[in-house]
Amino acid sequence: MAVKVYVVYYSMYGHVAKLADEIKKGASSVEGVEVKVWQVPEILNEEVLGKMGAPPKTDVPVISPQELAEADGVLFGFPTRFGMMAAQMKAFFDATGGLWREQSLAGDGSRWPSEMELEHAFHQGKYFAGIAKKLKGSSA
Repeated sequence: MAVKVYVVYYSMYGHVAKLADEIKKGASSVEGVEVKVWQVPEILNEEVLGKMGAPPKTDVPVISPQELAEADGVLFGFPTRFGMMAAQMKAFFDATGGLWREQSLAGDGSRWPSEMELEHAFHQGKYFAGIAKKLKGSSA
């Protein structure tokens, strides 16, 4: 049975969609993996999108939160707005609450971190704290 990988994205102008297509190519190159690309529902109306200069959406199917449970692995892609994820993606994630409550997504991420992941987490914490200390010191 093939491993199902879903690539789920939001892209207003097409940049992230282009990346999703390339991710699909890479993931599809692995034998025994079936990849499907999805986009999350748009929450802006056509008038607003037009004023923002957004091109028409592609013919990539729109995913519902319930369909996430069909995948063996999910890759998410989205642009940022002022350092935050796009509202469309946040709305999609917020809609997955029932899946988490029912544990429909349990099994991805249920393992303990590897030693390498723990080393990276330690390094990231140390690096971040060092930068914060330097920034505080420069403002004193």
